[in-house]
Amino acid sequence: MTPSDTPWRASSKTRAGTFVAILAVAVILIGLVLPGFASRRLIQDLFYILTMLTLAQIWNLLAGYGGLVSVGQQAFVGIGAYALFGAVILGGMDPMLAILLGGVAGLVLAVPMAFFAFRLHGAYFAIGTWVIAEVTRLLVAQWKALGGGTGTSLPRAATSDMIGVAQVAELFDVRTAAARDILAYWIALILAVAVIAGIYGLLRSRMGLALIAVRDNPEAAKSVGVDVRWLKWAVFLIASVATGLTGALIFLQTARISPDAAFAITDWTAYVIFIVVIGGIGTIEGPILGVLVFFLLRNSLADYGSWYLLTLGLIAILAMIFAPKGLWGLISARSGLHLFPIRRRLTGPLPERGEG
Repeated sequence: MTPSDTPWRASSKTRAGTFVAILAVAVILIGLVLPGFASRRLIQDLFYILTMLTLAQIWNLLAGYGGLVSVGQQAFVGIGAYALFGAVILGGMDPMLAILLGGVAGLVLAVPMAFFAFRLHGAYFAIGTWVIAEVTRLLVAQWKALGGGTGTSLPRAATSDMIGVAQVAELFDVRTAAARDILAYWIALILAVAVIAGIYGLLRSRMGLALIAVRDNPEAAKSVGVDVRWLKWAVFLIASVATGLTGALIFLQTARISPDAAFAITDWTAYVIFIVVIGGIGTIEGPILGVLVFFLLRNSLADYGSWYLLTLGLIAILAMIFAPKGLWGLISARSGLHLFPIRRRLTGPLPERGEG
């Protein structure tokens, strides 16, 4: 078969993408063995980075790819966390298994939330999700069995005897509290990898192409047969499950909960939006870069009180004015680099020597 007979085909593979895949495997393996020689403080910091990265990737899927700008994601974080606490304290369930109920609780809340919110558009949709999140917080604050408005803590016996803690403590020769941190870190690492891989796989599928089409022009997407309503429902429900799981994990690690902490719009939505905006909305690479920038700023400015939030706000405004596509957008525009390529390019036969 001559080169001219070789068929053209669409491919999204790039050298950078292949390199990143190999690098990602290496990073994951290092992350798994890291607790063997890292300090407890570092493990806690990495847990925070991984959970915030997961929340940022989920919000980016909703807003950056689906066009669903939600400012009520704290509702799923909070309901997932309270589902875990309720299952452990009232039902006697092992906390490790109760994490799964966080995802179920997020899904249950998402159905009525989407039913009302999807009747709104644009800024009204964003405000609607926030209102529903606040209503959820007020309702949960009436749950006296879990401390009402003041909150409660997980029983020490439940966190000490949960699945895997004894084995981790023996493996690394650490105390129970440190073993719990390691176990939570491992789950956060697995969850972050699963969410990023899942989003990347989704965007490379026909459903992902349809999702981007809906974001860019819903009417045009409808005209080519895309079921816009079903697609938005699917993405919103998937995001709610992942956010609920993450919320359950976050508050399992802290072992303490209250309505104000679990449903904090600043911690679980505002910071997440900042991460995505700074890094680059509508890209997988953006939240990864954004969460590192956010963590450095958080550690550098956290001691300055209200100036910390003002500085973050100022940086976000400057980024939206001078770098609307975020830091990764600037890097990608100048270098042409795509670590998670999703665009398909036609590849075909190279001309034989002497031709052309």
